[in-house]
Amino acid sequence: MKKIKYLIEFIIIIFLFIIIKLFGLKISQSVFSFIFKNFGPLFRSKKISHSNLSLAYPNISKSERDKIINNMWANYGKIFSEYMFIKKFRLNSEFSRKIIIENQEELEKIKSQKKPVIFISGHFNNFELMAMHLEKSDIDLAAVYRPLNNKFLNPIMERIRKKYICKKQMKKGISGTKELLKEFKKGTSIALMIDQRVSEGIKSNLFGKEALTTTIPAQFIKKFDASVVPIHIERLVDDTFKLRIQESIKFSNDKTVNEITQKLNKILEKMIMTKPDQWIWTHNRWKI
Repeated sequence: MKKIKYLIEFIIIIFLFIIIKLFGLKISQSVFSFIFKNFGPLFRSKKISHSNLSLAYPNISKSERDKIINNMWANYGKIFSEYMFIKKFRLNSEFSRKIIIENQEELEKIKSQKKPVIFISGHFNNFELMAMHLEKSDIDLAAVYRPLNNKFLNPIMERIRKKYICKKQMKKGISGTKELLKEFKKGTSIALMIDQRVSEGIKSNLFGKEALTTTIPAQFIKKFDASVVPIHIERLVDDTFKLRIQESIKFSNDKTVNEITQKLNKILEKMIMTKPDQWIWTHNRWKI
């Protein structure tokens, strides 16, 4: 039954991708922004989004929560349509100009030091463009990804990611972590999303409530005395992007894994707060 469901999903998505190609980027962004905004909440629990927002922003009204959720779904629609133009974002100078980089100098510094770092971020807007830019900037990079449940669609998305976003893609899980470790020892920097719930993580505060959080960045920091570089992407009103590369952070040796993880969650909070409607509120982040 699941196979049939996934096959139907696959056929529908491929059909939509063809439509997107025919429409072009600008029209597709508008059309799919409208579709996702109006139909997205029917497929993913609106209750989870409202619950998460109430926890993170206890003082905002229901209408304000609705506005954030609607804008979030509109962003999802734009991201969906942009997957068909990932190649152009990578190779076409006109599309590349849609990404404004803040603090490119930090990447040049990292390259000159010839020591791998840990890039951390979350699922902000078109998050794929972050790893793409790092690799385009000649950073030797490995990124972690979660394979799609749909076995028909996953190979296509893997191919897009490996060809145009980041060649070294490591599957989420124990085997992927081992591969990351191997790459890091060879001098490859790693990019990690730290905003999703991981059952093997530790309880660490996020917006004042415990959330299961990955300790991989903290473990690498402790083991290799590695620096952390937070990065964040934001969609602007004209559908260009601003990619912010923060200064490298160095932790003292006496910091514990728990303390480092908590600090990284605080950094993530600040990123989310810059544009809350550009983060993924549908994920059951605080489930313990």
